[in-house]
Formats: sequence, C-alpha cells, structure tokens
Amino acid sequence: MISREDVEKAIPELEWIGDEKLREKVIDVWIEALKRGGWSRIDEVPFTLSFKNSGTLVEHTRRVANLVRNVALARDENINMDFLLAGALLHDIGKALEYEKVGDEIRVSEYGKKVRHPISGANLARELGLPEEVAHIIESHSHEGDKMKRSKESIIVHHCDFIDFELRREESERD
Repeated sequence: MISREDVEKAIPELEWIGDEKLREKVIDVWIEALKRGGWSRIDEVPFTLSFKNSGTLVEHTRRVANLVRNVALARDENINMDFLLAGALLHDIGKALEYEKVGDEIRVSEYGKKVRHPISGANLARELGLPEEVAHIIESHSHEGDKMKRSKESIIVHHCDFIDFELRREESERD
C-alpha cells in the first residue's frame, strides 16, 4: 500500500500548501485514488497515453505545480494560493482511475472508458471533503471546463496543464 510518506516524498510541492488540513486531504486523495486504481507504486501511473514516453503522472503534476505557482506569483489578482496548489496537485488524479496496469501493459480501464479523469478526480475530491473550489479546478482543467465559467485558479491550472502537455509531447517526439 502507498503511504503518506510515499506521497510526500514523491511530491515535495505539497509543502507549498499553507493550510495543513488541506494538505492532508490532498495526500488522502492521492492515496485513495492509487488504492482504488490498483496501483502499487505512485510513480507507475503514466502522465498520458496520448503519446509514447510521456513520463509519469507525478512528474507532470510537479511541473504543473511549479508553473502555476510562478504564474500566480507574477500576478496582481487575488488568487487563493492554497486552492490553486491543491488543484494543481490533484488536477489529473483521476488518471489513477482512468488507467490500469495489466501485466506490463497500461491501458484505459473499463471505468475510464465511461468517466474521464477530470470528473472522476473531482468526484473523489468531493467525496474526501476537499473544498468545492478545489474540486472545480480538477473538474474544469481540461476540455470539460470549456462549457463552464472557470475560476481564476482554474484558468491558471488549465493553461499550465496544456503548456506542459504540449511541451512534453514535442519533447517525446524528439526522443
């Protein structure tokens, strides 16, 4: 089973969340998603199946957290940094449910064929008691959010996520 220490070690950016209770709930969501998805290690969930050599979900999550933090620090708007960081660290957590590992193959799970990661991740966050503002960031970070009004924090996560996706895809094509 994946422990709190495993999550904290893999994602040191958790320390940037000032609200200790929120930080603990973010860790809870990671642990529960990995457990429900049947993952034995935090670093085996891929970032994406959309292209080869995408790297891991943890690597992508950490890059997005760094991007969103830098964007927020450069802005004058009133941005809730704890919600922003929690949303960035959980935006793709539903991929632990959307994907599955069978032998050496990683593929879209039966559940993932029905429910995309923004929805499953937001539902899990709500279930485990995260604030609605954080669930909104998770739910609206991808194309599902194109039909809703995104919060400032969600706008930042949305764009930083796609920046990292595009840059990582281009880099993987050169590998």
